[in-house]
Amino acid sequence: MNFFRKYIFPALYGLLVYFTVRLLHDTDINERFWERRFYINAVEMTCSIIVGYLSVYLFQQLFKYYDKRWPVQLSYQGVVRELAILVGVNLVLVNAVFVPMDIILHHDDWKVWWIPWADVADINMIPTLYAIVYYGIVRSSSWLRAYVDNKVLLEKVTNDHLETELKFLKAQYHPHFLFNALNTIYFQMDDDIDGAKNSIEKFSELLRYQLYDQQQQVPVRNEIEYLQSFIDLQKIRSTDKLKIDISFDKALNGQMVYPLLFLPFVENAFKFIGGDYKMIIKAQLSGDEIIFSVENSVPQFKQTVAKSGGIGLENLRRRLDLLYNGKHSLLTNAGNGNFTAELKLKYE
Repeated sequence: MNFFRKYIFPALYGLLVYFTVRLLHDTDINERFWERRFYINAVEMTCSIIVGYLSVYLFQQLFKYYDKRWPVQLSYQGVVRELAILVGVNLVLVNAVFVPMDIILHHDDWKVWWIPWADVADINMIPTLYAIVYYGIVRSSSWLRAYVDNKVLLEKVTNDHLETELKFLKAQYHPHFLFNALNTIYFQMDDDIDGAKNSIEKFSELLRYQLYDQQQQVPVRNEIEYLQSFIDLQKIRSTDKLKIDISFDKALNGQMVYPLLFLPFVENAFKFIGGDYKMIIKAQLSGDEIIFSVENSVPQFKQTVAKSGGIGLENLRRRLDLLYNGKHSLLTNAGNGNFTAELKLKYE
């Protein structure tokens, strides 16, 4: 294939240009190619083959020049710029060879020092059209490669941006968690040393899960165990009036979910609970969906705060849009002294 492209194709390219010019010219003046003098045809075909080799060589050098000087980009300006240079070089070449050849071969017939303008037009137009076709065929692979590279780069930049944003959003949960846990341990230190030690142990387990067990996705059972430990830690510093009802479906086990999606609901509930101090936490499996809901009573004077759900739920909405685009629903409702949040996820 390389032999054909390097040694055979340029000759065929030159002959294709020549026979196209001959066809148009002979049709116009009603002349037959085979009735012309042999040496004239031989000289013209030889010159055409030489032009074919020179043209392909120059085109290849121009392509190398393009790639070196301008990174390949599929743009209107880039294509026009490359074509203008290629057509200009091609016109110089064909005029430098074909015009003198035509003058020398046909000087005695025309008795003039210049060839007819119709021949000049054929000599310039036909090679130019073939040069443009050749450019389009050869450079199409470069355009395709540039298009694919641009798409890959765009996807990489987008993924890097989303990953950075996800890490930022996930990191915003940690200060809330650290602040609440440390406060809990601080209050225990005065009255219950053993309880404080137990809280530190739970705190270290929770922190270890957040810092070290953050695979892309985790079994939902791990999330439930994490939530249970978090709830146990929060109950220590909660008022005795707290009435909490927890219900986790036993069918929730190996379904894969992204981590720390349920935590903001529970964290938000403990943060804003008041009034009757009632809290209901549920997680159940329904078909291909995991339904997680939290309901907590709130004091009347915090209704406006409860409606927004706090920064935790706002961050959660953004994470869900990034991780479960089109595969989740999140509903919140505040009224009658209660705040309710329900999340539905299509698990994998």
